[in-house]
Amino acid sequence: MVVSILFFLGFILLIKGADWLVSGASALAYRFGVSALVVGLTIVSFGTSAPELIVSLLASINGSTDLAVANVTGSNIANILLVLGISAMIYPLAVQKSTVWKEIPFAVLAVLVLLLVANDQLIDGASVSVISRIDGFVMLAFFAVFLYYVFGAAFTNSTDAAELPVTDFKPGMVALQIIGGLAGLVIGGKWIVDGAVDFASSFGVSESLIGLTVVAVGTSLPELATSAVAAYKKNVDIAVGNIVGSNIFNVFWILGFSAIITPLPVAAGANIDVLVAVGATLLLFFALFVGRKRTIEKWQGGVFILLYVLYLGYLVWRG
Repeated sequence: MVVSILFFLGFILLIKGADWLVSGASALAYRFGVSALVVGLTIVSFGTSAPELIVSLLASINGSTDLAVANVTGSNIANILLVLGISAMIYPLAVQKSTVWKEIPFAVLAVLVLLLVANDQLIDGASVSVISRIDGFVMLAFFAVFLYYVFGAAFTNSTDAAELPVTDFKPGMVALQIIGGLAGLVIGGKWIVDGAVDFASSFGVSESLIGLTVVAVGTSLPELATSAVAAYKKNVDIAVGNIVGSNIFNVFWILGFSAIITPLPVAAGANIDVLVAVGATLLLFFALFVGRKRTIEKWQGGVFILLYVLYLGYLVWRG
């Protein structure tokens, strides 16, 4: 009963937290003359990836490696096909040139690295595929390169900051909005996931399926709430930057850190899901060249959502 109540309260916290976070992040970008895209790629992405971090770290520590890997893979797929799909349906997402040629390719690199480290059996003939501690350190090294690029961009791409609709620049209020928003996202997301997992587990569903569906969608709810609110407010750089940054965080930071704590064996069937993640990321890249230049239009958002529904249907059929 308590879990069910917290499940519904989680949605309220999630939506309000997203609203505060977008407002605070916009104000922060304006105050320091930093690009909204950079804020979306860092502060917002880190905050909305917190549920994935918590779930994967706990799963790694508890030995639930299938859940740790499935959570990241499923979340990356949901972020692109579901979250960006819904956001584009709310408002067309016109992205910057740097996003198309730098940030999104970095997200492609992340899922390709995941595909590589999850295939020891195919690459070197190992008996079991494992994301080892060495793999984890390699992924953290890639993450450091990404952060270096982002912080460098913070000083060169600040022209759009002054265009952000900000109403309150008081430092205390900005800090309160960001901290309160992050807290609402993390707590709300956790309550929703706990309730959903409790419900799914009562039907004897496999750990991998729970990770790819209930947990993945649940931990992507902060990204969904944040990007949807940002799209509604026409802050498209935060809407897109949040998703691209979150997907990079998920692989290089969260999965890398989890693998360092405990090496993560990868089931052979997980390859299909990793390939779907690769395909979704490539689809995002190529979708920006169809229709209006560098814009994810509403009809494309509808296609993204349809593809995600078909993927969920496949997962349920696969069992």
